[in-house]
Amino acid sequence: MKAAWFDSASRLFALLVLAVAAPGALAQDYPAKPVKIVIAFAPGGPSDIVGRLLAQKLTENFGDKPFLVENRPGAGGNIGIAQVARTAPDGYTLLLVSSAFVINPSLYTNAGFDAIKDFVPITLAVTSPNVIVTTPAFPAKDMAEFISVVKANPGKYDYASPGGGTGPHLSAELLKLRAQLSLQHVPYNGGGPAVQAVLGAQVPIGFSALPPAVSHIKAGKMRALAVTSSVRVPAMPDIPTVAESGIPDFEGDTLQLIVAPAGTPPAIVNKLQAEIARALADPALRDRLIGMGFIIVASTPEQTALKIRSELDKWARVIKAGNIKPD
Repeated sequence: MKAAWFDSASRLFALLVLAVAAPGALAQDYPAKPVKIVIAFAPGGPSDIVGRLLAQKLTENFGDKPFLVENRPGAGGNIGIAQVARTAPDGYTLLLVSSAFVINPSLYTNAGFDAIKDFVPITLAVTSPNVIVTTPAFPAKDMAEFISVVKANPGKYDYASPGGGTGPHLSAELLKLRAQLSLQHVPYNGGGPAVQAVLGAQVPIGFSALPPAVSHIKAGKMRALAVTSSVRVPAMPDIPTVAESGIPDFEGDTLQLIVAPAGTPPAIVNKLQAEIARALADPALRDRLIGMGFIIVASTPEQTALKIRSELDKWARVIKAGNIKPD
C-alpha cells in the first residue's frame, strides 16, 4: 500500500513539474512553423509598411523561420480584427492594427470584437502623429494664426481626412472641441487621396497621418502647422506640437499595435515582445521608420494594455461629443 501511494505521489509530482516547465519549453521551441501577421488594412498604408518591415526582420532574427503578412481589409479594419479574434491562441496568428482597434468599438454599433476581452496585447510597436497641413496659399503660417482665421470665418473652411472615424478625422474633431472651431469635414477614401486633395487645392486644410505627407511637406507643396504627438517628431523636428501651439495636453497619434488572440500563452507573448523590441532597435530598421515619420515605442504588454484602455476611453468621449458616424 505504501509503495502504491509513493508511486502515485511520484507521478503527481512529475506531472506538476511538467506543467510548470511546459510554458518555458513552449516559448523556447517557438516558432516551430510559420507565423502569420494579419494586417487589417489594404497594402501600402502605414500599418502594412510597418508590418512588412517587422515581418522581414523577425524572420531574420528567428533564424529564417518565416513571419508572413496577410492583408484582410474591410469595414474600417473590423473584418481583419474579428478574424484574428476567432483564431487559435497559439501564437501563430498575430494582428497588427492601427488606432481602429481603439476607435471602432465606439464608432460602430457592432464592431465584431471586444478589444479587451478578445485579445492579449503584445506591444505598441510605433506611433505616427497626425499632422495638420494646409495649402501654401492658406492665410495662416502657424497654429495660432490658423485658429484665429478659422474662428473669424466659422463654417467657411473644409478639411480633408482619410475617412470618417479614422485617426486623423478624430484628431480633427478633438481639435474642434478643444479650440471651439467650426470646420466642415470632407472624408476621402484613404490617406493618399486626402493628401492629394490638399495638394490639388480642392480642400484648403488636411488632417493626415504623417508618413503619407512627409515628402510633400519637405518639398514645400504643403504647409505643416503642427503634429498631434506629445513630442516633436525626429523626422521633422521643426514642426511644433499642437500642445506647444497653445492647446495643452493634446495628443492624437495613430497607433500601430500588435496583439494576439486572448489565451495566447504569456511565455510566447513575452518572447514576441522582446524580439519585436530587438527588431525595432536595429539601427537600419529604426532609421528607416523614423525617416518615414514614425516614433519607435516597443512598449511592454502591461504598458500596452494601459494604453489601449486609455485610448478606448478618450476616443469614446470624442465620438459621443461629436456624434461621429462611420462612412
